[in-house]
Amino acid sequence: MSQWGVSPATVQKAMAQLAAEGLIEARPGRGTFVAARANSEKPAADYAWQSAVLGPAHAPADALIGLMAVAPPGSAALFSGYLPESLQPVAELTAAVQRAARRPGVWSREAAVGLEALRRWFAHDGGAVFQPHETIICTGTQSALSAIFRSLARPGECVAFESPTYPGAIAAATAAGLQIIPVPTDAQGVQPEALQAVLRRSAARLFYCQPTHANPTGAVLPAARRAGVMDVIAGANAFLIEDDWARDFAFEPVPPPLASLDRAGRVIYVRSLTKSSAPSLRVGALCARGAAFERLRAARIIEDLYVSTLLQEAALHLVTSPAWNRHLRRLRARLVERRDALLQAVARHFGAASVPLAPTGGLHLWVRLPQGVSDLALARKAAAVGVAILPGRMWFPAEPTGEHVRLTFAGEEPQTLAGAVAKLARCAQELAAGRSEQE
Repeated sequence: MSQWGVSPATVQKAMAQLAAEGLIEARPGRGTFVAARANSEKPAADYAWQSAVLGPAHAPADALIGLMAVAPPGSAALFSGYLPESLQPVAELTAAVQRAARRPGVWSREAAVGLEALRRWFAHDGGAVFQPHETIICTGTQSALSAIFRSLARPGECVAFESPTYPGAIAAATAAGLQIIPVPTDAQGVQPEALQAVLRRSAARLFYCQPTHANPTGAVLPAARRAGVMDVIAGANAFLIEDDWARDFAFEPVPPPLASLDRAGRVIYVRSLTKSSAPSLRVGALCARGAAFERLRAARIIEDLYVSTLLQEAALHLVTSPAWNRHLRRLRARLVERRDALLQAVARHFGAASVPLAPTGGLHLWVRLPQGVSDLALARKAAAVGVAILPGRMWFPAEPTGEHVRLTFAGEEPQTLAGAVAKLARCAQELAAGRSEQE
């Protein structure tokens, strides 16, 4: 403390960090000492035997690992699907957690399906027509999707997917041993005729889709197509998995969920608070009816028994507070500013035709790359100049239909977005020029 002129708290933090890194160790009753150095001459352990015992990997998670990565310091993060802290309702969340912590019994076990009041909010918010007893609280969308694919289909069966689509859903279905059959989409989402052909050919009984601000394209399924899709699902005697992840990010009015058109229990509805609040508020909901609900409830209990009562109470306090709607209004206004900045920058440097759809909600822009520019090569080259992106092929359940990247406008200020796109354009030009020279 004397040498560096710092407080006792700073010294304690430094010591804790050194201990976490294994550089020092505490010996009770004796003091704190420099940890013994590892023998640099000792041969590295050989774990090759594990692969032989475990066999082929059956749960590829490369896409999810990429999505969950943290951008290097100083980089412009144009890949994350979560709100940065500057857009999170931090003060409101803190107040909600404090109120929740004071509730008697908050540290006790809650019912496996979740708090009834929170289930009631999820069941009715956004226009879906579920009841609390048809709703299960989950630790976010990912766990809900895993439960759906594990409990409503058998390994080896086919499942239809919009293409392109959310990599987390692709990973969950693959881990469940399902065969993914892509259904092509356009600027208005999935075409009922294409879906009908896929379901008839593959005999798939599950169809995963994001009808409202689809990730990554931003497409919104229009009302006429929604009715057509539901007719196709009924005709095929199938289930539709509706991932309504972006309803809180709608900048303009959108149709009610597909679940509002369903009276036969064909729609499995998934929604989460994580995206529109903060990454660590891992609270979502899974809604279904009939035998499907019973199987999903059993799958959720097997996976993790129940969601933390404290977390559920905090989420309930947050969404039932007047501050929640104020947060959403502020958030949408900020996102519109960032979307516009990113759209303008991409149009300026890549051309207006590079953006098939200007999204009216969500967090992302789906960009078609110039001819001769690989999404993989651009991602690598961009990282070297401080721009973090992910290759667009991650969003395709089969072969990509072209070279794309998904650029997220939520994570950075407008001026940072503009500068990052300028760097991307220079990288793309260099890649195109290099390919031309080779040819």
